[in-house]
Amino acid sequence: MSETGGEGWCQSGNPTSVFAYEGHQGPEEGGMKNEGEMRKGEEEGQGKEEDEDYDSPPERQIVVGICSMMKKSKSKPMTQIMERLCKFEYITVVIFPEEVILNEPVDKWPLCDCLVSFHSKGFPLDKAVEYANLRNPLLINDLNMQYYIQDRREVYRILQEEGIDLPRYAVLTRDPDRPEECNLVEGEDHVEVNGEVFPKPFVEKPVCAEDHNVYIYYPTSAGGGSQRLFRKIGSRSSVYSPESCVRKTGSYIYEEFMPTDGTDVKVYTVGPDYAHAEARKSPALDGKVERDSEGKEIRYPVMLTAMEKLVARKVCLAFKQTVCGFDLLRANGHSFVCDVNGFSFVKNSMKYYDDCAKVLGNMVMRELAPQFHIPWSIPMEAEDIPIVPTTSGTMMELRCVIAIIRHGDRTPKQKMKMEVRHPLFFELFEKYGGYKSGKLKLKKPKQLQEVLDIARLLLAELGQHTDCEIEEKKGKLEQLKTVLEMYGHFSGINRKVQLTYLPNGQPKASSEEEEGPKEGPSLLLVLKWGGELTPAGRVQAEELGRAFRCMYPGGQGDYAGFPGCGLLRLHSTYRHDLKIYASDEGRVQMTAAAFAKGLLALEGELTPILVQMVKSANMNGMLDSDSESLTDCQQRVKARLHEIMQKDQDFTEADYQKLAPTGSPSLVNSMKIIGNPVRTCDQVYALIQRLTSQIRKRLEDPKSADLQLYHSETLELMLQRWSKLERDFRNKSGRYDISKIPDIYDCVKYDTQHNATLGLEDTLELFRLSRALADIVIPQEYGINKPEKMDIAQAYCLPLMKKIQLDLQRTHEDEAVNKLHPLYSRGVMSPGRHVRTRLYFTSESHVHSLLSIFRYGGLLDEVKDQQWKQAMDYLSAVSELNYMTQIVIMLYEDNNKDPGSEERFHVELHFSPGVKSCEDEENVPLGFGFRPASAENQEKQTNQGSLEDLSQDEPDRALPLSELISIRRSPMIRNRKTGSMEVLSETSPGSSKGASYRLFPSCSRQSPEIKPTGLGSLCSGLFSASVLGVSSSAPNLRDYVRTHHRKPPLSPGLPFGDGFEGCSMVPSIYPLETLHNSLSLKQVDEFLNAVCEDSSDAHAKTMKALSVLFDTSSQGYGQAHTYPPPKALSSSETPVRPPTHPLCLSSGPPSTVSSAGPSSPTSVNPSNPAIHFSFSE
Repeated sequence: MSETGGEGWCQSGNPTSVFAYEGHQGPEEGGMKNEGEMRKGEEEGQGKEEDEDYDSPPERQIVVGICSMMKKSKSKPMTQIMERLCKFEYITVVIFPEEVILNEPVDKWPLCDCLVSFHSKGFPLDKAVEYANLRNPLLINDLNMQYYIQDRREVYRILQEEGIDLPRYAVLTRDPDRPEECNLVEGEDHVEVNGEVFPKPFVEKPVCAEDHNVYIYYPTSAGGGSQRLFRKIGSRSSVYSPESCVRKTGSYIYEEFMPTDGTDVKVYTVGPDYAHAEARKSPALDGKVERDSEGKEIRYPVMLTAMEKLVARKVCLAFKQTVCGFDLLRANGHSFVCDVNGFSFVKNSMKYYDDCAKVLGNMVMRELAPQFHIPWSIPMEAEDIPIVPTTSGTMMELRCVIAIIRHGDRTPKQKMKMEVRHPLFFELFEKYGGYKSGKLKLKKPKQLQEVLDIARLLLAELGQHTDCEIEEKKGKLEQLKTVLEMYGHFSGINRKVQLTYLPNGQPKASSEEEEGPKEGPSLLLVLKWGGELTPAGRVQAEELGRAFRCMYPGGQGDYAGFPGCGLLRLHSTYRHDLKIYASDEGRVQMTAAAFAKGLLALEGELTPILVQMVKSANMNGMLDSDSESLTDCQQRVKARLHEIMQKDQDFTEADYQKLAPTGSPSLVNSMKIIGNPVRTCDQVYALIQRLTSQIRKRLEDPKSADLQLYHSETLELMLQRWSKLERDFRNKSGRYDISKIPDIYDCVKYDTQHNATLGLEDTLELFRLSRALADIVIPQEYGINKPEKMDIAQAYCLPLMKKIQLDLQRTHEDEAVNKLHPLYSRGVMSPGRHVRTRLYFTSESHVHSLLSIFRYGGLLDEVKDQQWKQAMDYLSAVSELNYMTQIVIMLYEDNNKDPGSEERFHVELHFSPGVKSCEDEENVPLGFGFRPASAENQEKQTNQGSLEDLSQDEPDRALPLSELISIRRSPMIRNRKTGSMEVLSETSPGSSKGASYRLFPSCSRQSPEIKPTGLGSLCSGLFSASVLGVSSSAPNLRDYVRTHHRKPPLSPGLPFGDGFEGCSMVPSIYPLETLHNSLSLKQVDEFLNAVCEDSSDAHAKTMKALSVLFDTSSQGYGQAHTYPPPKALSSSETPVRPPTHPLCLSSGPPSTVSSAGPSSPTSVNPSNPAIHFSFSE
């Protein structure tokens, strides 16, 4: 026997496996025995043993043959499983040598009763089929079906016949004999394959399944280009390419791209009743393969839903492959099969190896034991009981994090309005369905190109005329042309044109319109540009994303050397249910993508991250607001503001009452700085004039004419920006247009931060004055007194409030998210823990409104609740909700409390006013730190730490490491645990400014030395705290939190030279301050209910305004005057939202949304919710 190869012995001592290896004698030298000899040898061997033990006759062995390429048959999973299979008393395994498979005729191949054979590169499948026909063994995986598996077209055909969900697809066959299957029309943002249209993003797969070069094409609105996937090479599985055109040779399947939140699920069946599933990071996300310390790709076992188990069963039976791997995409609440790979084993899972051998062994025995007369019965086993981990003590578990975040630093927003009457504009308006709603938004490159063509044509015509009225037009047309030609290419993120139908022309409104209005209909063309996320904005978002990790429990374990690894581990083990929503503004979407990149430690371009991780919430108006259509209340508020700000006298007591009825210190301060509003406007106007003349001088100077400013702006463009403000701010009659104040502040803030190198004089004075004006105008545009603030806030935020309420409620329900499988997850301490994170990225309007609702909606009574009073004082001292402002809601569960009890769920509310401004150091409002102790602990506290006064800290003081260490060793007083972050209070050696103290999120008590890794200092900016966090998972390095003078530390490898892009510093972000940390879920839920009900019962007006705000007119849906009857939506439609209908909110396929329901605007209440959310949210 020994000449055939090694023998495996099971515990009873019987020889149970024969490995026929290469390199031993070949069959012709007698090394390979024929069946009779083999059987005889085995029986002799067994006979001897068994004669000694019992007198029963020897039983015949069942031979399982492994016929595949050596690389596969000697692989670790195969070896592990075969070793376990040999433990079956009657099973022997024979491995066919590769040289025999390749070079010998099939009648010389070893004999077997059961064949495990599968195709891989170089394998002669034809010979295997011939062998199976000759010997007729039991086939574990059908061989003929393996021809089909090599062709993706056949795979999809079979899946479709079986009724298995797969992405919508079309096949492009480039075959000279079948020209009818090769119709491809390529557009800028879509392809049309044989009549089927696929808008980008879409996927292009070669029809040959062995070709792994799958490409994903991205829309221009997300940055265009494509992601090229390939078989893993080292640590890469895909690479981003700027190429946006599809391949022109070869045959492909085109299919719609499924937004899976960056994870793929791989399913492995062993027979129809067993499936093991693992999730891994999608190769399309950033192309970097996550590997563990042994260099294996990191994957985590996940639970399959009942439906998915049924799909696994169908796939296994349809392809007749007992051992079969396939890929699932979980998107929009459904699961789609996108690839079937045939024979494949799970790598590195002992539990799977045990299961697989057991299932295969039982299968072989069940089929073959009877015909060999082997006594055998299927062992019945008790079902494995899933282990449910519980937490002990009063630890609370973090269940949900909801954050509403304003976008990052952007270029100044600019817009130009002009009235147009040329027939070409009307044709364009009609072409894109403008008459349906009376409005049209043009963002796509093709559409903008058409507008540019019209502008060029009209300018050429105007070349022959010199009449004055046309001259005025000519200036506007030239600006239109210049702006549209600006970057040499259109990216939908940069510019948009809005057209509004004016049945009777435009009434003369501003200084811009000099001529009297003409008769007849016209179109108002509004061109908007600028407002893009700057490189600094990207850095801010990414840094904040990194720092945000520290909110999550479990910082232990050095996950690839960064802090905040608690979240990364939670996320990579699929115990983190993350969804990111953004409004449809480019800057907001890019902020969300950059944040996700930092949060999840991704690499590379933002486009793939944007397409996969960021959901656009523009379907339902949840995060968007059409600023063109203001509510009645806002119109009234604006009129009052204009009136008060037009008085040429110092503010009187009555003005203070009128303008700042809430008595907010930040407002009162600004009013004091201003004194006389008209005088201040005069000063601002004069300063703008000085600025424009300085820029003109620079332009005349040949040295600085072609100077490059920040973010590739030119002096010419900068001058255009400022001279437009100069023209618009003051009209011919000398009155000031107050609505331009935010734009002036916006521009001067941008230039003082990014273009300071120009050294223009008086910019800081202009900054100071325009800021004081803006600090009044901006917040007060959202309401002057409390009722107005609530009214306007509800108009903006109702859908978002409903969604937040839903997020909080649905945390403790079970859903089909990527849940970790407890049995397989060795090394994961608490597989049951599941945290939901919902991030909403939006613009200033929503952040202002949401904060108003929390402040004025009656969540808590300031008189009775001291902590809330302090929080309100802090908020009213905050003058600006700058870029990256955050409102964070955290929900904790106390597992020891009765599930029905109010104390079971505990909510915390945190806030940060975002990025630091140029001269903030002196007047920083003082918060109370991140997660301070709540009132009931105040008495138990013996050793009070100090509250650090942020404004007293010298801006540039870095903390020496020795001091750091001593702080970390300072005595800690454990007073109670809140959440799975333990809460500790510490004695602080800092300044003693009052007797309150801070608590710190601590997840680990490690040794006190701090690893100075590149990223170690990044998380410092997230929390406000009087001393450094106790654990290195949430380092809170003071210099990063405090200074704006110094650039924040960046991950190694970011070119930061003299500030970002060589001319700008990236200001840091204020740490989070806790507004309240002992709310019950019931309190919050009742509050949200009341706010939403209040807005529906008492504000039919508001709902009407909402319907205007959230009208999806940009896509041209909804009639201007006729409303279709309510109807359920099919999955191919985008919801039609006529203005008086209830709002439907869905990020899932619209098929889960019903827009039917009463069309009265007052019906939004929980008992009859007219706002629907799909379950995929």
